[in-house]
Amino acid sequence: MHNNYSVNIACLCDKNFNKYLEEVKSFFAFQMSIIDPNFKNHQNSNFDAIIIDNDMLNKIPKSLVSLPKILINNKKNFKNIDDQAKIIFKLPLNIIKFNKEIVELCKKNEFQKNSLIKIKDYTLNKNERILKKGDKTLKITEKEIDFLCSLKNSKSSLSKKYILEKIWLYSPGTETHTIETHIYRLRKKIKEIFEDKNFIKNNKNGYSL
Repeated sequence: MHNNYSVNIACLCDKNFNKYLEEVKSFFAFQMSIIDPNFKNHQNSNFDAIIIDNDMLNKIPKSLVSLPKILINNKKNFKNIDDQAKIIFKLPLNIIKFNKEIVELCKKNEFQKNSLIKIKDYTLNKNERILKKGDKTLKITEKEIDFLCSLKNSKSSLSKKYILEKIWLYSPGTETHTIETHIYRLRKKIKEIFEDKNFIKNNKNGYSL
């Protein structure tokens, strides 16, 4: 299979299984790199997940510990470790299932990663429409998400006219207090949940974060 998905999976298994994976990797629907557990400075950003077997669970380099784990269970009496592994495969491998589940895992993680945006000390989850700080969360609307993302991406304040026409998609000439009402409600919710009066700022030029 040569139509590889554009992700790179690290592989950290015993020598025999590494050799097996190397021999069959041309059938994988993703890229795979066998890594040396003794090399501590692997860059997390180079990999999207890691394949490990039971014996290597405690030998993952620190820089790769946070990666989603794909476990190859090569022991008969082994307890499920859902807290550590996203996917668990038993030997012998079914290559079709192996490909399908790993690609789906990577696509799901990519989608989730792209859905999370850092704004100041907050995390905005576009997928779940939630603004979060610490253990406090606030449900917001899709338009409020567009508004906050536009403020974050802008190097200068956004005018009421721009917000009115480009974000809330009102027709030119609509009363500007319409936008002020929307923003007032959002600021009020943020103040009530997070006790933050200055999350959204405004001056004569418009609104900013």
